[in-house]
Amino acid sequence: MHEEFADIKNAAGWESVEPVSKGWSDDRKYFIRAKEGKRLLRISDIEHYSAKKKEYEVIAKYAGSGFAMSLPLDFGICNRGKNVYMLLTWVEGRDLEDVLPELPEKEQYRLGREAGAILRKIHSIEVNECDMSRDTKKAKKLLQISRYEESRVRVDGDEPAIRFIRENIDRIWKQKPVYLHGDYHPGNLIYTGGGHIGVIDFNRWEVGDPYEEFYKLESFGIEISIPYCIGQIDAYFDDRIPDDFWKALAVYAAHAAMNSICWAEKFGQDAVDKMTARCRTAFLNYDHFQIDIPKWYTDRYSGEFLRETAGKM
Repeated sequence: MHEEFADIKNAAGWESVEPVSKGWSDDRKYFIRAKEGKRLLRISDIEHYSAKKKEYEVIAKYAGSGFAMSLPLDFGICNRGKNVYMLLTWVEGRDLEDVLPELPEKEQYRLGREAGAILRKIHSIEVNECDMSRDTKKAKKLLQISRYEESRVRVDGDEPAIRFIRENIDRIWKQKPVYLHGDYHPGNLIYTGGGHIGVIDFNRWEVGDPYEEFYKLESFGIEISIPYCIGQIDAYFDDRIPDDFWKALAVYAAHAAMNSICWAEKFGQDAVDKMTARCRTAFLNYDHFQIDIPKWYTDRYSGEFLRETAGKM
């Protein structure tokens, strides 16, 4: 048996172990086949013990919300004290980002509504006082934009977006902080055998502004399925979307569009190029941040396929 698995309860009885390479996490992940069922094993360096223990505790909070997800099974130290492990149930199905383009637009929208309803459940979990964040992230985001301005990866025509962030930073963090998934988009959702959604990869959880959870739709979601993205927003707000949501989301989208390029530098030029293309798309969707509601929402929302299915989840 691999040394990393030493000291993990029942590991000797596992039938097979396969590495999982998908995702951006620093965790080492494995797909486990055991007599008890399929499992996901996440292994981290022991220096991350406290953070991983907290992550496991938060996953346990999410597990009581009644939606399909990677449920917590076991947590502890392994590899003779060198590593910490987390054992979770395996969510059976296909990656939602692969499935959505194959489905009719109405079904994409329905799944978006289901995802929005799940996200609302996550955000409704009562936050422990000890987890409450005191940092609004405003200073951090402004610093990141300053660093972007000094970087070698700036995008032509970015000045209006930079100015928009600085002039409107107070639009964010006006809502009561909630537990966030932290990376909620189709790449971290599973299309289950029953045609529903399962949620995975909670390792970027945090407590923060619920509206920040949605900028990943602009970053990753719209290139996969605009109907899904619209459905997620519509259902989360029960089809009554407040103006302050759009105002805050525009700031988050502008920040992420540029900051993500700097973030991608450590992954190589191909990653930088992809984030740069997404940045340019965001500039167009928001008319260089002259508008608050992105064009992909307003243009597609006039379609009858959305009105026909709205409110049926």
